[in-house]
Parts: sequence; structure tokens; C-alpha cells
Amino acid sequence: MHETVSTVTARPNSAYAALEARFRRLYLVRDATGVLQWDMAAVMPDGGAATRGDQLATLKVVAHDMLTAPELGDLIARADGETDLDDWQRANLREMKREWRHATALPADLVERLSQAVSSCEMVWRPARPKNDFKGLLPSLRQVLDLVREVAAIKSAKFGVGRYDALLSEYEPGGSSAEIDRLFDELAAFLPEFTARVLDKQAQGPAVLPLHGSFPAERQRSLATKLMGAIGFDFAHGRLDTSHHPFCGGVPDDVRITTRWDEGDFASGLMGVLHETGHAMYERGLPPRWRYQPVGQARGMGLHESQSLLVEMQACRSRPFVEYLAPLAAAAFGAAGPAWSADNLYRLYTRVERGLIRVDADEVTYPSHVILRYRLEKALIEGRMELPDLPTAWNAGMKELIGVVPPDDKDGCLQDIHWPGGAWGYFPTYTLGAMTAAQLFDAAAGADAAIPDGIRRGDFAPLMAWLRANVHGKGSLLSTRDLLVAATGKPLDPEIFKRHLRRRYLDG
Repeated sequence: MHETVSTVTARPNSAYAALEARFRRLYLVRDATGVLQWDMAAVMPDGGAATRGDQLATLKVVAHDMLTAPELGDLIARADGETDLDDWQRANLREMKREWRHATALPADLVERLSQAVSSCEMVWRPARPKNDFKGLLPSLRQVLDLVREVAAIKSAKFGVGRYDALLSEYEPGGSSAEIDRLFDELAAFLPEFTARVLDKQAQGPAVLPLHGSFPAERQRSLATKLMGAIGFDFAHGRLDTSHHPFCGGVPDDVRITTRWDEGDFASGLMGVLHETGHAMYERGLPPRWRYQPVGQARGMGLHESQSLLVEMQACRSRPFVEYLAPLAAAAFGAAGPAWSADNLYRLYTRVERGLIRVDADEVTYPSHVILRYRLEKALIEGRMELPDLPTAWNAGMKELIGVVPPDDKDGCLQDIHWPGGAWGYFPTYTLGAMTAAQLFDAAAGADAAIPDGIRRGDFAPLMAWLRANVHGKGSLLSTRDLLVAATGKPLDPEIFKRHLRRRYLDG
């Protein structure tokens, strides 16, 4: 059932009311930071990098100072004793306390140094990747890693968890690397043999007919925006732009999606847009009453990734969606013929290949890309590996997990912005999200037969209504585990993900 969002107002002079006022200002500062970060990635000229780095560092220090103000701990302690808080307010206080504990663990100068190092490293990474220049990136990346290790050591000591878990908790509250090791080791044991079976089946089936021709970026964009509208994206509260790396940024009332277009392969950019639209719909669906409070934020990146993968993989690579997409795609590019049939497009969108690039990977091999990055970043954070050894370790892991070896670092360890961008501990949330997406979509389709029928007609309203009620509108009221149990009847079960893969790639 959909739980009504609290409309109770705290007593004006209470400690809790004072906290709500402070956190509202904090989130407005963070919103400004988010829009500046989008601008830096999407439209800012390179010459603005140094100034933008100073701006972002200053705003992050301002936010850090607001969150670590000496009186905040006292307000939290006093609010803890207030007995008239409802469930949403109590959950909000819990999340306030979690943010405060993380912030007070770090000195302000470390926050500033890390922000500046990340801004600088991102700008070095942009030209370094196309030039295949890992050595050129190494000094900047080493500086970021050293500072991230410093953060991990401080938080590890303060919270009594391992260094990697101290970083993971920023993205996946309550997550543990021990549980991720168990889940990922299970998938790593399942995927190679499963992938081989899928490849054998595909080799024996009808060949995928290639889509010949050039696909101008503007036509791709026109098709993408039409599909975003079908999903429910509100262009009065968001926009689509181009960047070096697809992402969803901005703020819930002004969501900024970016992608990159390949004029020889429209599927890559299109699926990037659909993926980021899933993120955007989650942000737009968060409870408005709690927009500038911790309880109104997304419940961790694993759940966030589940929403992007639910849209891209569960819904938009399904046969019903492809039946809707096929005539639209043919019309968009002035194409015709058997290559543009729904059957061929479905084979194209569910084709499995042992590829090099994570963001272009299919649903079957994608988890292996994530498992590799998780294992490597954990080893780097824990000091079991050093950065100069990364290219060699990366290539060995690719051979073991996926069966291919990158010919260069450009298509190997340089391909992702996450490490230069300071997002250490983020990668496992992608595959946690894939498993969660399968479980949520399975529950949604089982609860409402209108969902798959709607997707076939390009009507995502039934699916979005279910997600609004069971995921988006919950914000951070519940833990990820409790939210999943409430929505699907059980905690995360990797067997549902495996069953989904078997049905789509072996039984279908």
C-alpha cells in the first residue's frame, strides 16, 4: 500500500524544527553545487576549469561547515528526546544524524583538498582517455586516491568498519563488502558458463541484421526525447544535453540528463538516455513535502541504479517495448526493411557480446564489468594494490571475467570517470541495482497486468504509478532492505535476477 507522506509540522520552537530549517539551507547549497557540476561536464569551456574548481570547493566547504556546526550535535541530541515526532520526522532525524556523523568525521581542510583534487583530475582525465595516456593521468589520480584513502582511514576508525565499507556507506547506507563479496562471487561463478550458453544459442539462431547507414545526432536526439516523454519525463523540469560520459545531475525540480551520441550506432546513445531517464524519474518522484530534507532523498545508489536499470533493461529491452519502438525508430531515420522489424531489433537489443566498454555492455556481461571494478577499487583502497599496477590487473581481470583483453588503456582502465571524480565505493551499486531492478519489475508486473500491456503501447503510466507508490515516494523513510521487503515481499534475492536472465536469453 502507498504510505501517506507526513504533513505534520514540527513545533516552531522545537529542536527538530530548528534542524529542518538548517537542513533546508544545506540542501539548497548542495543543489547549487549540483547544477554547477552539470554545467562543468556539459557546457563549460575548458578555460573555466580552475575557477569552477574553486567555486565547487568553496560551496562544499560551506556545506561542510553547515553540517558540522558545533550546535548541530546538541540539536540532534535534544530532538532525539522529543516524543511528538511522527514516523517521517523520526526517519528524517535518523538520516540527519547519519549525515552529521559522516561530516563530523572529516576536517574541513580535507574536504576542500579532495574537492580541488577531484575537479583537477576530472579535467586531466578528459584529454587523457582519448590520448590513451594513463601515465599522464597517474599523478592526478594518485593525489585523489591518497586523499580518498585518508578519508577511508578516518571514517573506518570512527565508525568501526573496514576502510572500504566506510566509503561504501556514503553510497549504500547499511551495505557491507562482506555481503557484496558473497553476492558477487555467486554471480562470478554463474555468469561465465551462462554467457557461453547464451552465445551458443545466439550462434545457432537467426543472424542479427545490421542497421546500415548514418544516424545524425539530431535525429537520435529527437527519437530519444519522444521516448523520454513516453516514460513520463517532464521537460518543464529537466533537459537533455551532451557530455563526455552519460549521467543524470541537477536537482529534483530541474533534472539534467546527458548522453553521448554515436552516429554509426544509435542504440548506444538511445539506451544511455533511457538509462538516465530512469534515474531522473526517481528524482522527480521523491516526496515533495521532504524535498530539502534527508528523508526526502534517494535511498542509496543501489536503489537509484535499480530505477535506471529497471527502465533501460527490464522495460526498454523487453519484447513489448521493442514492438512499440520499431516503427518509431524506422520513421526517425527514414529506414525500412527486415532489419528494422521488431524481431530483428529485439535480437539486436538482447545481443550478448564479450565487449570492452562497461557503458556499452549487454545485460549479461555488464555485472562482470562491475565485479572487476569493485575488486580493483577495494584492493586499491585497502592498499593491496598500487595505481601503477592498475592497467595490468585490469587486463588480467577482463580476461578472467569476460574473456577479452583491452588493446590499450583508453578502452581499459581509463574508460570510467568514477575514480578521477572521487566516487570510490560506488561501482558495486550498479549490479546491486540490476538485481533489485529485476526483483521490483517482477513484483510490479505481477501486481498489475496493465504494466506490460502499457509498455507495448508506449504507456509507462501504470509502471510509474507502481514505482511512485512503492519506491519513489518513500524517499529514505525505510532502509533499502525494508523497502524491498515491503514492495516485493522479500529481501534481495539474486535468484530472481538469474531467473530473469534465463527467461530472456535462453528460454525466449
